[in-house]
Amino acid sequence: MNKHDKLLITMFSSADSVAGQGVGSAYHEQVNLVKTGAPELFDVEINKWTSDPDIQHFHTIDPAFLLRIKDKHAVNIAYCHFLPDTLEGSLKIPKILFPAAQKYIINFYNSADRLVVVNPSFINELVKYDIDRKKIYYIPNFVSKEKFHPLGKDARNEWRDKYGIDRDAFVILGCGQVQTRKGVLDFVETAKSMPDAHFVWAGGFSFGPMTEGYEQLKAIMDNPPANVTFTGIVDRDDMVSIYNMCDVLFIPSYNELFPMTILEAVNLGIPLVTRDLDLYRDILFDDYLRGNSNEEFHSLLEGLKNDPEMYKFWSSKSTDLSNFYSREHVLEMWKKFYVEAWEEKFKEKWALADGSLKETTNELEQ
Repeated sequence: MNKHDKLLITMFSSADSVAGQGVGSAYHEQVNLVKTGAPELFDVEINKWTSDPDIQHFHTIDPAFLLRIKDKHAVNIAYCHFLPDTLEGSLKIPKILFPAAQKYIINFYNSADRLVVVNPSFINELVKYDIDRKKIYYIPNFVSKEKFHPLGKDARNEWRDKYGIDRDAFVILGCGQVQTRKGVLDFVETAKSMPDAHFVWAGGFSFGPMTEGYEQLKAIMDNPPANVTFTGIVDRDDMVSIYNMCDVLFIPSYNELFPMTILEAVNLGIPLVTRDLDLYRDILFDDYLRGNSNEEFHSLLEGLKNDPEMYKFWSSKSTDLSNFYSREHVLEMWKKFYVEAWEEKFKEKWALADGSLKETTNELEQ
């Protein structure tokens, strides 16, 4: 087969090396989407260092990948899952090393031919670091409805029993690494104000004692309020069961991109309550509830708990979000993005190709 009948994409990632990260979930979903959704256009390899691909897609910014991303014989794509300043509040990095860490991240992003963000609000933030706006593209995350969907009452009861939660309780779920910036302290304080509801935090210390606020958070996890359950790190295959045992997703995080947990939860029609962050407005529209204080969170959650009509309305809004971020829509974005990225960098090669990819591009534009 002619090389340009398909593009060879090598995915580079260490997202599997640390459990409980949303980056790992996003990586698996994106790779599977491209492999299964466009086999006629792309061959996909994972972490194959001996490969000679048309496109290299870097899902994480490991130092080992820095030399590889500077290879000009391939199109180099890098995911932007965080900004340099979002390291603060996540990991305890000595202040003397912080400028070097920032410089490294910016260097990695600048080395890419194209940079992909999962939230459009990050485009302007990246430009502030002197990254060329023209090389930044927005493609949202995607979650398979085949993996995340309602499982029924029996599964709901089984998993409530597993964690010792009353089958009739109103259960409020928070997800993510246990970190200060994730709003875990606010999650617990809100739980204290709602003793007749049960709060579950699915996640743990992915980075152990390096986590910002580790000592304080560890003390709370070891001795939580009676109506709060910390599950620890949950295997991704079990997360669908965690969502099924809960009634609301509550994300009080102070800083996010596009949490995978939101996409996972809306596939089950679970209402969303988040902190009122500007970055959510471009991706969640008006399909979620938001607040700025524990008092506001309390009021919103009490409303969902006690008003069936309110709950039904916001459940339908989550279903609307699930339909908007469909597999088909996001797949078409990736197909067009990869093909056009290769065309842009290798125009001379393009002219020598047999035309099959060019025809594909024309079809995607129609």
